Amino acid sequence: MSDVVAPRRRGPSVAAWLLLPGAIWLALFFVVPFYSLVATSLFDPNGSVLSGYEVTWHFANFSDALRDHWRPLVRSLVYAGIATSFCLVLGYLLAYAIAFKAGRWKTLLLVMVIAPFFTSFLVRTLSWKLILADNGWVVDALQAVHVLGPEDRLLATPVAVIAGLTYNFLPFMVLPLYASLEKIDLRLIEAAQDLHANPFVAFFKVTWPLSLPGVAAGTMLTFIPAAGDYINAQLLGSPNERMIGNIIQNLFTTTGDYAAAGALSVILMALILVLIMTWVRKAGAEDLV
Repeated sequence: MSDVVAPRRRGPSVAAWLLLPGAIWLALFFVVPFYSLVATSLFDPNGSVLSGYEVTWHFANFSDALRDHWRPLVRSLVYAGIATSFCLVLGYLLAYAIAFKAGRWKTLLLVMVIAPFFTSFLVRTLSWKLILADNGWVVDALQAVHVLGPEDRLLATPVAVIAGLTYNFLPFMVLPLYASLEKIDLRLIEAAQDLHANPFVAFFKVTWPLSLPGVAAGTMLTFIPAAGDYINAQLLGSPNERMIGNIIQNLFTTTGDYAAAGALSVILMALILVLIMTWVRKAGAEDLV
């Protein structure tokens, strides 16, 4: 009678060991900070930097923060939505041209799209402050064609803030769109044309639906940082254009009202999550989430 060999106990698989560094990274730099932020939003509002804060589960922090700062919160979502729309139109045209029309210049154009990232975000925003200055060539040109009056300006207006957001986050829209468009089989478009579809119909029946994953990804990558941005509003806007990021920064660093700052941060994240999930489902790209 042969001996029965007991099955050998298998240790952790190679895949598990490969996932371990990423899991540790997420735990340290996402889970722990997120827990800390949520705890901050539930601090006792009567605390201070000197006396310290204590988590008292004060859920009224959220309603108080909304009551006091709902205007910059709505303004941030509106500015981010407008900038994302501009990025989608401009980015789609650019990505379409690179994917289908650039030919041997495709690599060069892609490098030019990401070239702004070689410069600091702050420097890029400051350059727009010079471009849109009251004595700059843009204002002079618009005044020459009577688009702007002699006393009108662009700097310290919503136009300047949205222009800065659009410029700074445009590459985040172009790259996902290009990746999605570049994978489209051109024979599908040719088949639509063979079935007597004009270019307009072929685009909306073939190209646009197949590029929706890139549209959804680009929208998320653009809208999320734009809604939380504060540098563009700080440098290109006035106090009337302050976004929620400016308020949160001021509450954390100047006022020392950690409870309100944490509550606003959590509210902003929740609103963005709801908006993004709604958009992704309507765009038909549920696989991205």
